Amino acid sequence: MLAHHYYPDYLWENDKKVILKGNQGHNKEQYAPNLIHKKALSFIDDHKAEPFFLYYPSIIPHAELFAPKEYLNKFKGKFNPEKNYKGTDDGELYKKGRYGSQPNSHAAFVAMITLLDDQVGEIVQKVKDLGLEENTIFIFTSDNGPHKEGGADPDYFNSNGNLKGYKRDLYEGGIRVPMIAKWKGKIAAGTTTNHPSAFWDVLPTFADVLKVDTTFKTDGISFLPTLLQQKIQKKHDYLYWEFHELNGRQAVLKDNWKLVKYNVKTKPDFFLFNIQKDIEEKNDLKGINTAKFEELKTIMANARTASEDFKF
Repeated sequence: MLAHHYYPDYLWENDKKVILKGNQGHNKEQYAPNLIHKKALSFIDDHKAEPFFLYYPSIIPHAELFAPKEYLNKFKGKFNPEKNYKGTDDGELYKKGRYGSQPNSHAAFVAMITLLDDQVGEIVQKVKDLGLEENTIFIFTSDNGPHKEGGADPDYFNSNGNLKGYKRDLYEGGIRVPMIAKWKGKIAAGTTTNHPSAFWDVLPTFADVLKVDTTFKTDGISFLPTLLQQKIQKKHDYLYWEFHELNGRQAVLKDNWKLVKYNVKTKPDFFLFNIQKDIEEKNDLKGINTAKFEELKTIMANARTASEDFKF
């Protein structure tokens, strides 16, 4: 939870605790994402003469909506009616999980997106300046759909478009996220794909890029052929998700058919959608296409690996 805060008392650099003197008490002088970004740029400089992998999990925009003043001031008053979020600004839980107040939630959200955009641009420009662009693949993606914590207002910004659901949902609005890949001379600019993939495909894809054999079992499938616009791309028989909060949730996607199961721990509810014809997941077809419903129920029942740590 501490990673959700942008003016923390300290950060960790590997096993070293770095005290941020400018953030002690109620002070907000050192914006953690900027400090992390500076380190990322230095990492590229330090490893420019050798192969490197940079995993950069930016924490903006996340639950707490804080942005540096020079960014926030650009957007104040431009996204009305504003949303005034009252959070925790003092006491025992201050900076320890509860999110700070933000009277300009909309402006702060836009400011954070703008800062993230600038930082991504600086990463790309750094690689270009070092002459590494043609030998570097960039991948930009998100871990889940839009959230509502800390003053975030996805409905105001139409953050999930016509997709149903938010973070923690297993509808498309919760699990379908953008992925952008750039690789000069390899990936044709402006191309798109409908190939269905998931995060467990990233490791085998990188192994494929590096021509490294994976000697361990993985459920992932390399999507490098799709990146390179090749005709032969192996596909998953199905994709499976599960979520253990909110009474438990499961979902299976096979071809264009998707089965969603809510309230796993109590009284299960099933919903069957054809997302090719109904990407908004408005029409439950389980009572109409009973054969497909039973097929996906069986897949769902057999998809998960029994675990003492993850029980419904």
